[in-house]
Amino acid sequence: MSSLQTNFGEKSNASSLSIIPRNTDETPGGRHSSRVMIIVERKEDWSSYIPSEDMLTAREYLEESRQFEPGKRVQVINLCRNYKYLGHGYYCSLLAEARGHKVIPPVRTISELAKKSLYGLALDDLEKSLEKALAQHPCASTDGFTLSLYFGRTDLEPLQDIARQLFEAFPCPILLVDFRRTDTWHIAGVRAGALHKLRESQEDQFANALDAFSRKVWRQPRSRRLARYDMAILHNPDDALPPSNDRALENFIRVGKGMGIDVELIGRKDYARLAEYDALLIRETTSVDDHTYRFAKKAESEGLIVMDDPASILRCTNKVYLTDLLRSHGLGMPASEILYRDNPQELERVGMRLGFPLVLKIPDGCFSRGVYKVEDARQLRSAAADLFEHSVLLLAQEFVFTEYDWRIGILNRKPIYSCQYFMSRGHWQIVNHKAGAIGECRTLPVSEAPRAVVELALRAANLIGDGLYGVDLKEVGAEVMVIEVNDNPNLDAGIEDACLKDELYRLVLGEFIRRLELKRHGQVR
Repeated sequence: MSSLQTNFGEKSNASSLSIIPRNTDETPGGRHSSRVMIIVERKEDWSSYIPSEDMLTAREYLEESRQFEPGKRVQVINLCRNYKYLGHGYYCSLLAEARGHKVIPPVRTISELAKKSLYGLALDDLEKSLEKALAQHPCASTDGFTLSLYFGRTDLEPLQDIARQLFEAFPCPILLVDFRRTDTWHIAGVRAGALHKLRESQEDQFANALDAFSRKVWRQPRSRRLARYDMAILHNPDDALPPSNDRALENFIRVGKGMGIDVELIGRKDYARLAEYDALLIRETTSVDDHTYRFAKKAESEGLIVMDDPASILRCTNKVYLTDLLRSHGLGMPASEILYRDNPQELERVGMRLGFPLVLKIPDGCFSRGVYKVEDARQLRSAAADLFEHSVLLLAQEFVFTEYDWRIGILNRKPIYSCQYFMSRGHWQIVNHKAGAIGECRTLPVSEAPRAVVELALRAANLIGDGLYGVDLKEVGAEVMVIEVNDNPNLDAGIEDACLKDELYRLVLGEFIRRLELKRHGQVR
């Protein structure tokens, strides 16, 4: 095996080399000192690797009575022989969480892997991509095979993306994945593997994966300056319509630095690193069925302060939910009806009740996608047939044209900015996807926005929660109506920050600091 750059995970017969803790912050008084702890059931399970003072047996860890320094980050890698309920492996992960240590596997993963009924749902999306991934695999002509994954890594390049996603869903040092073929390929089972059962060639792969994983967890400090908190901003540089442009992201980093927050941009491949941070700000288009929701759920389970929080994503991304919520609280909105795929006769009647033209929406569309303006019954039938392929429920709304929509930004139940988003030239929406055009924007101080617009925006956002929202409204004469509440509102440099400048970023970051301070002092916000 080639020599690794660190002693972590390296195979050797040496007698006294130790694991090098990943990047102890050398800043005097720094709070980012960190330690890696390897837990094995029996000392001989680690015999193929360099002995280390940071390797403990399960019994030693369970009987550990030393108090760890406040703020010290401890990563526990639980390599017990099995994780059966109330066994050594189970209790090591359970007590690690009780001690505030970041542990892999967490108890949640142990519980999920115990029953396919619990982990099966997480495999549905993965199985859709198996056929393409396995097309060139030597085992493609067989009925099945078992793949060993080490910290989400495999030597089979076509399966690396699937391996990474499996590790994100089930963070476990060693995963054994059973692939089976009937009419198509599917994942028949996922279970935890055991260190002491690895063959020599597998030990080499495990050592390399362990070393790579440790570098991701305890990477070189980003700054020698003492920062109060670390924040991750999830973004996608390839997003065609991101909620924050590059200059806004740079502003978050710059302003954060002055406020004692170390802000770092991360992407979807950084899922396993979330435990490094104190807070997560999602600046990527959110959806319940993609990685953004998984990031929010993971961050929340790790105790991070997160915006958008999972509950807000669930509530805001479904227009059917929002319609029912607004209607039940008597808030002004366009006349709306929910259409059921299994009730086609209502499709013929909705045009009579709402009138034409009307707007047909898929529940989880965003940025004007999945939204049709239909002029007559024939167009309604055609658009509905298309959208019903994706959802059993659709939303039909009366068409209300205005020159612009209001967007009121709300943070912790307070308005922070107001914008007028004008319709794209010659189009009925702000975004014209076919022409690749977006309407102009005008930003005003909140004090200059109509009082009725701001008050209705606050009432609507408060039904969702106390996070960061953008409420879209239309003003028709004296009437104000809510169009939707967005969990991931735009914060673009040159647009939403046009009035407040850096203060907009300070407001958002300041809210994170407020919540982190409450959490630090054990207060409920």
